[in-house]
Amino acid sequence: MSLKLTLKPDERIIVNGCEMRNSGRRHVMIIESHADVVRGHDLLDQDAASTPVCRVYFLIQSALCHSKLREKLVPRIQKDLATLATIFGGENLSRIFEAANFVSNADYYKALRSLRPVMSYEEELLSFSAAQAARADFGGGRDEDAASAVAAE
Repeated sequence: MSLKLTLKPDERIIVNGCEMRNSGRRHVMIIESHADVVRGHDLLDQDAASTPVCRVYFLIQSALCHSKLREKLVPRIQKDLATLATIFGGENLSRIFEAANFVSNADYYKALRSLRPVMSYEEELLSFSAAQAARADFGGGRDEDAASAVAAE
């Protein structure tokens, strides 16, 4: 089964650990045998791996891009996925188990794909938490003080 990729101008792609960049024009590439392929827009920078789910995603990405590191990374990835499974529930839990299964089967790209919705959910949670903290810092009990001052007048 072939994999047909349509590459955008200047799009980055990694095939079996070899990083390539498309020219300034759109191209179609057909990969006719099994290869570890990941597009640039699916890659996470190490600096962006600052949350638990993003760190696991980055480790899986590293296993995908660097086959020599897999033996060392897979046990850590499985341990970190098990930790995530204790934190998340519902649909996200099933995606984490799915990612763990894909890692066990050395299908790292599908493991990344399984974790993307969990990363989005984690981002929503952190944004909500940050907004709550900002409101608490902004209000910080001042509403009660303001209400007391108005009542005293």
